[in-house]
Amino acid sequence: MIQRIQTLYLLLAASVSGGLIFALYLWITTAGIKVFAIDNLTYFAMFMASAVLSLVSIFMYNNRKSQFVVGRLNIILNFILLGLLVYQSLSISGGTNVSEKGIGIFLPIVSIVLLALANKAIKKDEDLVKSVDRLR
Repeated sequence: MIQRIQTLYLLLAASVSGGLIFALYLWITTAGIKVFAIDNLTYFAMFMASAVLSLVSIFMYNNRKSQFVVGRLNIILNFILLGLLVYQSLSISGGTNVSEKGIGIFLPIVSIVLLALANKAIKKDEDLVKSVDRLR
């Protein structure tokens, strides 16, 4: 159902992945230029894919098992994105390209937490439906 708590979690995850990337920078170069996710096509595509998966998962409320699977895939995508961001920030850590890390690097962590909470609520709903089916 649309009014469930997992919908709120998924909507927040979509807004974090799709909206906050335009407001929060990933890092600042030594020249003082703020680098956003939109400046790098790979990061931008992965953030947008995460937002789209969250939105698709909201409207899969009729099939909770598929909704749970899409949530897991989204979590895996965010872990890959987090790994790429951490690798980029650590490999150029003392180098010439990155001088200061931004708060945008932590957006996949927030998204992972929200997706995990949504999957927990989806699992709880599925268990409730299974227990009611046993009573019939």
